[in-house]
Amino acid sequence: MRNKIFLIPLLIVLFDQITKLAVKGFDLFGWNYPGMMLGESRPVLGDLLRWTFVENPGMAFGLDFGMPVILSLFSIGASIFLVHLLRKTSADGWSGLRIALALILGGAAGNLIDRVFYGVFYNYAPLFYGRVVDFVDVDIPNFALLGRELERFYIFNIADAAVSVGVVLLLFFYPASGKQQATPPPSTPDSPSELALSAEQPSQALKNDDLENSTLEEGERKQE
Repeated sequence: MRNKIFLIPLLIVLFDQITKLAVKGFDLFGWNYPGMMLGESRPVLGDLLRWTFVENPGMAFGLDFGMPVILSLFSIGASIFLVHLLRKTSADGWSGLRIALALILGGAAGNLIDRVFYGVFYNYAPLFYGRVVDFVDVDIPNFALLGRELERFYIFNIADAAVSVGVVLLLFFYPASGKQQATPPPSTPDSPSELALSAEQPSQALKNDDLENSTLEEGERKQE
């Protein structure tokens, strides 16, 4: 029941890969689907939303650090760590923190498949040198960022969106989970014997007070 949280990354990976194959095309088991041409753009909601087929060898939103193998190995390590965290927090069920981790895991795994296998699958690069397929092209108000004028948002994919939403949720839920762990739950007796013992403690204290008072009174009589 608790491991059902892994349905989230599984569904993200499936949806991400289906959309990428629909954009890039494929030839599998005699079924040839041409997809889109690299650089081709198709309007969906006018200029507001377009499908624009681009590829990048880097991270989310086309960020490229020029180290595809290292980036792929880092993504594998991060995915393993996220699986570990999800299993470690299995007692929390469908908490916001676990949903955030599951979204990030699904997004990381989706883009990892592109980097590791697409070069071999499409016969253009060796293992770990594949390029990530991006296609969601959203119009934004023009603004300058780091000296660059942006007229449209960075082209991204479903995996990128899952990672972004997961990070936002993580920033919100992680501090809340830390506060919950820092507040110890009120202690409650675990067994009937402990209940009986806790009930006897006040009466025993009263008996001890009466004994002390009687001892003091007897001492005062002897002095008189």
